[in-house]
Amino acid sequence: MALAAGTQRISTRATGVVGVAILCSRVLGLIREVVFAGLFGAGKNLDAFLMAFRLPNLLRDLFAEGALSTAFITTFSKKIAIEGDQSAWRLANKVATLTAVFMSAVTVLGVVFAPQLVELLTWGSWSPDKTALTVLLTRIMWPFMLLVSLAALVMGMLNAKHVFGPPAMASSYFNLGSIIAGVGIGYWLDPHFGARSLVGLAIGTLIGGAWQLLGQFPSLWKVGYKYRADFHWRDEGVRTVLTLMGPAVIAASAVQVNVLINSGFAASLGNGPVSWLNIAFRLMQLPLGIFGVAIGTVTLPLVSKSAARGDTAEFRTILAHGMRLAFLLTIPSAIGLAMLASPIVSVIYQHGRFTAEMTRQTAGALQFYAIGLVSYAVLKVVTPAFYAIGKRNTPMVVSFLAIGANLFLNWLFTFRLRWGHRGLAFSTSLVATINFLLLYALMRRHTGRLETRQMLLALAKICLAGALLALVCWAANYWWLDAWADIRFFQKLGILLGTIAVGAAAFFGASFLLRVSEVLDIIDVFRRKFRTD
Repeated sequence: MALAAGTQRISTRATGVVGVAILCSRVLGLIREVVFAGLFGAGKNLDAFLMAFRLPNLLRDLFAEGALSTAFITTFSKKIAIEGDQSAWRLANKVATLTAVFMSAVTVLGVVFAPQLVELLTWGSWSPDKTALTVLLTRIMWPFMLLVSLAALVMGMLNAKHVFGPPAMASSYFNLGSIIAGVGIGYWLDPHFGARSLVGLAIGTLIGGAWQLLGQFPSLWKVGYKYRADFHWRDEGVRTVLTLMGPAVIAASAVQVNVLINSGFAASLGNGPVSWLNIAFRLMQLPLGIFGVAIGTVTLPLVSKSAARGDTAEFRTILAHGMRLAFLLTIPSAIGLAMLASPIVSVIYQHGRFTAEMTRQTAGALQFYAIGLVSYAVLKVVTPAFYAIGKRNTPMVVSFLAIGANLFLNWLFTFRLRWGHRGLAFSTSLVATINFLLLYALMRRHTGRLETRQMLLALAKICLAGALLALVCWAANYWWLDAWADIRFFQKLGILLGTIAVGAAAFFGASFLLRVSEVLDIIDVFRRKFRTD
């Protein structure tokens, strides 16, 4: 138990490092979205750009940051634990070469078949000029997938070597590059920021992707990696990565089929829903990235090494601790996003061409997305753990079940009950919740037990503290929402930040008094840090 406790402390500290780095990235990503929404509004032009970016981003999630990253980190971590660094670096060279060759071929195919892909994604429901613009932007941005796939592989190497901060910061480079270069080139092409300037944003996306890859190289050299092209792919390690990737790609493809389904439903609702949903999902991803992705990033190498050593007790302890930490950090985030949706969207986005009606529609989607935030975060911890213990087919089967559930729920809430784009957001949250419950039950079956009683007790305490947070948010809405439209921007910002600060203090203060163990872990990390300093 001493080892397990030590591992937990490492996980908490490293999660903090990754969380801060991802916070910078998410804030910059939010600024990127705010700038683009202010310049173009949530309508036809922004719809075209977001749909074009969704295509390479979709395959990036499929091959790079999903299947490849999980399969590579799992295998690479085991190589380090069992055979040492040199064997792991040889595997890295083989996989890097294979990734570059394969993704280059996929990039060429994507550029050639962009019109067919856009038709598939929009269900042919857009006008010819909007479709043509989307095809052009897709062709420009498609090589982004190659750049970000290699960046994800580099991130995997660094994470397996317990270097978390620099790779987590790499996304900040992407956002900075896409904002500075995109807006600059867009202004040069069209100072009025019409459809022509979207080409500048697309080029800026490529520049940001290149910066995301190159910005990690110094850290990679420091841990001792030197790239040498290696085409000898008939290797046990490569075969293991590909074997793990197979079910992971299939599982991720099920997720991406859901994305295609959601995009088609949104596109069929006219101008606006694609942008409203994208902005709302971006806001939901802010705490998801800071907390869920950070915890999952730190936990995966640890559980992989525990599984490689056959230490089931440590594996269970690390995984359960990661899930409880995700609950602690995302439940208050979900409550805040749901109850303060309109003020949040208004303060961040309602500028330039982004109107009050766009705020109302986006806030409605955000409230329903917030319902699934906790499940999304815990899935970031649970899903990769199945690959660490060799149960690679389990997430794949569950993901396929989710396709049918997603299609039915989309139809039910969007068209049958006529909830419009809000129904799509609610369906997404329900599918994530179903996924989590199924995977948790299956993981508990595989591991024998998963500290369920302790987890339920922690969950009850966190929800009790969350009730106090909800009361703070309700009071803020009661006093300020009716007069919100007449309040100036900086007053709005001050009220919103003050509400968040009071709510957070109330929540974590209550959690401390209720003796939630993860809060005590976080406090212990800070105490030891200050003592060291």
